[in-house]
Amino acid sequence: MIINAKRTIGAAIVGLFATISLSGCSSKKSKGIKWEKGTPNETIIKQAAEKNAIGNWGLGNEYEVYAVLQKYGLEKKYVVQDFTMDSFDDGTISLASAMTYNELGLVKNSYDGGYKYGDKVGIIDFNTEGVAMLEDNIFCTKEFAQANPNTVKAFIYASMKGWAYAAAHPDEAAEIVYQAGSSVSLDHQKYMAKEMAKLVTTNMAGNTVTVDGTMYEDSLSQTLSIAKQYISLSDSVAAARLASMTLSDFSDTQYVEAAKASTDGNFGTLEKTSVKIQLKWLPQAQFMGYYVAKAKGYYTEVGFTNVDIISGGGDITETTAVQNGTVDFGQSWVSSTIAANAAGSNLLQVAQVAQRSGLVLVYKYK
Repeated sequence: MIINAKRTIGAAIVGLFATISLSGCSSKKSKGIKWEKGTPNETIIKQAAEKNAIGNWGLGNEYEVYAVLQKYGLEKKYVVQDFTMDSFDDGTISLASAMTYNELGLVKNSYDGGYKYGDKVGIIDFNTEGVAMLEDNIFCTKEFAQANPNTVKAFIYASMKGWAYAAAHPDEAAEIVYQAGSSVSLDHQKYMAKEMAKLVTTNMAGNTVTVDGTMYEDSLSQTLSIAKQYISLSDSVAAARLASMTLSDFSDTQYVEAAKASTDGNFGTLEKTSVKIQLKWLPQAQFMGYYVAKAKGYYTEVGFTNVDIISGGGDITETTAVQNGTVDFGQSWVSSTIAANAAGSNLLQVAQVAQRSGLVLVYKYK
């Protein structure tokens, strides 16, 4: 998908041009607004907004930014970030969007492609600001789930077993993804794996949760509420669908609850034993649970003869690919499935992988 494409392309581009990007680093790092440690988030956001120095990629990443701006009585406005963190590095953007498992690592770390800021940056976490939206989920079409209930339950069971193992063994998971055809360096994969582990084991309130795909109503409701406020749809019919949407219009907990209740992954005869899941982007630790499940044989154990993990980032998004039947399952952000259904798709979320938002705003300390 374009959103994730931008993030990972950023990693690749930064790696390719690391020497260029970091040359003259000390002079570039003197630019832009910097804040003292302990400065309240409200002050940072308002000062950055006044200077028109808040960045985001747009195309579906902006809703939490809009929400936090309006929380502090500010206009819904941001500067469009490019595919790297260069605009943050050179001070053009002082409060930049970053995923904890990707861009934040590039900003902080000194491995190939990193900007080497270390502990000289701080973050504004949308989870603690109360405006977070859920991200990576597992979905299929409503028709597929109804026709293939055992297949859906078995896929959730094996996938979440893979996610649980990956979260407990992030370095090993990173190696598995790297061998599968990684889109970024092994060092960055290992960083990503550790950060993704935090997203799947901790909820929006900061509490530890079991890695089992549970769809918590409060988090889904908050995500839907923010989506209704900030997703803009030009088609009046689609806008009306969005305005009246409820959780049952895009999600159903029965499949994940059945998967959680199973002690051995035996769901009877699978209606379909060869399935495909399309990701949002290229192989990286953001999707490590599926690669681990395949490598460890978890899919085979529950009756699948083949599970194809399809890279995203092409002309057909994961929501479109699932809707038109090119693939059976997809991993996307909850807001993406909400928007797709408002536009006329018939998608059904069947499990939630990430239990908190990984999007933050990063800024420099004085």
